[in-house]
Amino acid sequence: MTSLAQAISDDTLDVLLACRPVFTRNHDVAAFELLLQGEQSRKGATLRQIEASSPIIMGNYNQVYQKGHTKSVPGFLKVTDDVILAPGLPELSQQHYILEVAEDVLLTSERVERLRELAKRGYRIALSSYDPEDSELDALLDVVHIVKLDASQMSDEQLQAAVLKLRRHGVETLADNLETKERFATCLDLGFTYYQGDFLSVPSPVKGRKISGNKVLLLDLLNELQNPAASPIRLEEIALQDAKLTFRILKLVNSAAVSLHREINSISHAISLLGMKEIQRWASLFLIEGEQGKPEELTRKMLIRGRMCEVMAEVSGNGNASDNFIVGLLSLLDAMMDISMDELMQQVPLNQEVKEALLYRNGSLGTVLNEVELYEQGRFSELSLIGSHPIYETAYRHSVSWARQAQQALSGDS
Repeated sequence: MTSLAQAISDDTLDVLLACRPVFTRNHDVAAFELLLQGEQSRKGATLRQIEASSPIIMGNYNQVYQKGHTKSVPGFLKVTDDVILAPGLPELSQQHYILEVAEDVLLTSERVERLRELAKRGYRIALSSYDPEDSELDALLDVVHIVKLDASQMSDEQLQAAVLKLRRHGVETLADNLETKERFATCLDLGFTYYQGDFLSVPSPVKGRKISGNKVLLLDLLNELQNPAASPIRLEEIALQDAKLTFRILKLVNSAAVSLHREINSISHAISLLGMKEIQRWASLFLIEGEQGKPEELTRKMLIRGRMCEVMAEVSGNGNASDNFIVGLLSLLDAMMDISMDELMQQVPLNQEVKEALLYRNGSLGTVLNEVELYEQGRFSELSLIGSHPIYETAYRHSVSWARQAQQALSGDS
C-alpha cells in the first residue's frame, strides 16, 4: 500500500459527507449543502455523529477559495428528529450551520415549537421542498429564515407566487435543482436570494469553437508528454515558447500543492524529479483554468474531481493514477470551454482509453470517474469500488483541501 493510500485508510470518520454549493446571483459560493449520511442511510446522521464530525466540517468543508482569498461559509445541515427533539440543544456553531428541516419531517406542534426555540437561540433554520399550497407550512414562515423551492417541479407562475408570498414574511428564498442555465436565468429574474443545482456544469456548446490562446501551446506540450520517446529537452523547448507559461508551471510545481523539499528551477529539472506523468498533470491544470465569464466554482469542482479520481485509483489499485487524474480533471472541460465533449476529443491529444472514459465512462478510468460522480451527488448507497465506504469521505476531504491549495497556486497566491 502506498503512503497516500495508507494515510487515507488511517484517517476515516464514521460518516460519509459531500458538499453541494449554494450560489449567489453572481455565481459566488454563499454556502454549502452538507450531504451527511451515517450508518443508517435512511435516517441520516445521528446527533452524536454530527457533533463528532463538526471539527472536520469546520476545518475543511466550510472553507472556499474565492476572489483571491480563503473564506468560511455556512453549511446547510439537514436535520431529523434526532436533532430537533434532542433533550439538550446541539453543540453546533450557530455561525457555521444552517439547520435544514427535511421535507419528510412531520410538523407537529411540538416540532414547530422546538424549531422556534432553536431559532430564538440563534440558529438559522431552512425549510426544504416548500409547497406554497400546503397551508400547514404557514406556521413555520415566522420561524424559518430560508425556504428552498424545487425549481424542477414548479412552473414559473408557481415560483413567482411563492417568492412573493415568502418575501412578505421576510424569508429568503433558494431555487433548488437548477439543471440548466435557462432555468437559472428565470429564477434570477424572479428575484431568488440563492441558487443551487448543476447548471454551471452544463456546457453551452458553440459550434466550431476552438480552444484558444496559449492553451494551444499547452496541448502541444501535453501531446509531447504522452510520447514515450519524448525528451526533457524537447519538452523544455515547447514550454519556453511562452516564458510566462514556463514560469507559471515552475511556480505551480514548487507550490504547497506538490509538497517538495527542494526548489525546481527548470522544466527538465522538474521532469527529472517528478517524472513526465507528474508534469503532464500540472500542465493540465492550466488547460482547465477559468475561461472569461466562468465561475471559480467550476474550476474548483474540476480540481476536486481530478484529485479524487487519482486518489481513488491509487487506493483501489484501479488503473494508472495519473491518467485517472486527467480524466477527472477534464470531465467538465466541455462546460468550461463551451465546446461539446465530442469536439473536444478531436482537439485534445489524449490516448484512446482516456477519451473513452470521458465520452462514455468506459473502462477502468470510466469506472473510477463514475464512482466519484456518484459520491459528489451524495448517492452513497450506489458506491461499489471500495468495500470500506468511510475511505471515500477521507479521499474527498483530502481532494477538497488539495483543490484549495491548487487554486491558490494557479492564482499566484501561494
